[in-house]
Amino acid sequence: MLKEGDRRLVPLPLDVTDPDQVAAAAAIATDVTLLINNAGFAAFEGAISAPGTDDARHEMDVNYFGTLAMTRAFAPALARTHGSAMLNMLSMLALVSLPMAATYSASKAAALSLTRSVRAEFEAQGTQVVGVLAVQTETEMGGKLPEPRMTPQEVVNDALDAIEAGISDEIVAGSQSRGVHQAFIADPKGLQAKMSTRLPQRG
Repeated sequence: MLKEGDRRLVPLPLDVTDPDQVAAAAAIATDVTLLINNAGFAAFEGAISAPGTDDARHEMDVNYFGTLAMTRAFAPALARTHGSAMLNMLSMLALVSLPMAATYSASKAAALSLTRSVRAEFEAQGTQVVGVLAVQTETEMGGKLPEPRMTPQEVVNDALDAIEAGISDEIVAGSQSRGVHQAFIADPKGLQAKMSTRLPQRG
């Protein structure tokens, strides 16, 4: 396990919405074998009740275009190593829309579609692509969602287990996520109807 001060741990400034920072990071980290796209932003607003579209655009910039930018920038490094992998942190809201986080749901649906397309393109170079579907987790972002919440470690363990197992697909991380996913598989329209009752709060 890497600890603070370990010289193998090299922090880099990286705003995934800044093309110069993305390019600079890729130029420095040329030996990457595992790329984890975990940057995310959620405004937790409705599509119509939000005061404007600025937050929706920022969600797309971070959650979709940021992932695309990182993938394109690091594709050459991943191609140089057989057995390389990319892990995209998605959300169960990529499959089911939550009106109280409408535009975030849309950005994660876009990221899921991107993940599947990149997986097909990366297959020839032998790069594994894992998309992680998870429900609310005890993070700064997830803490704004109702309890119960999963621990980050639970999500990380399942995600890295998938990498080690050579899975190139979407995986459902954490027992709570698996329960929601089973409900989705059993009755996707029923689960969507239930989620659609969770409307944004009007100020």
